[in-house]
Amino acid sequence: MALVLASASPRRKELLAQLGMADEQFKFDILAADIDETHIDGETARMFVERLAIEKAQAGLALYAKPDAVVLGSDTIVVLDEQILGKPKDEADAKSMLEQLSGRQHSVMTAVAVTDGTQTLSTLVETKVQFCGLTEQDILAYIATGEPMDKAGGYGIQGLGGCFVQGIEGSYSAVVGLPLVETRALLIQMQAV
Repeated sequence: MALVLASASPRRKELLAQLGMADEQFKFDILAADIDETHIDGETARMFVERLAIEKAQAGLALYAKPDAVVLGSDTIVVLDEQILGKPKDEADAKSMLEQLSGRQHSVMTAVAVTDGTQTLSTLVETKVQFCGLTEQDILAYIATGEPMDKAGGYGIQGLGGCFVQGIEGSYSAVVGLPLVETRALLIQMQAV
């Protein structure tokens, strides 16, 4: 059985590789599954992120087009005051997001889905993240690094943005992009590990 990661994210690749625990038999293929990530009216943040993970897994399975594959899709969003903070459109958007997150707690929701074409399993992990207070200088210096521009919520906990994180309640790996414990459980259910 082939395991396929339907994501171009280097962070998800690193995290999934950790599940192999240095087992040389643990291998997976990678492909980027492009889907429409438009939010549907009336869809809650939880429904939205879970739908995207499932659609990525299903799109990955269609692209892979080889028999006996299990495809894993995942998506991560940042939610503050019921509002989804996606990837910043530009530097002004990144600045606005970081100003909103400053000194406050927000949720990071990561959904994971696995499918073999016959069955699809999914789970959602929510982690609470507390930011310290940020000055305008902090925000502008961080934006100048370029790191916020391809990250949900405008920051990466595993990178320079980690210095703004005062604390977390929940899964660190979920905030990075793939909750390890829950992903491993799904793969065991699908008999993919």
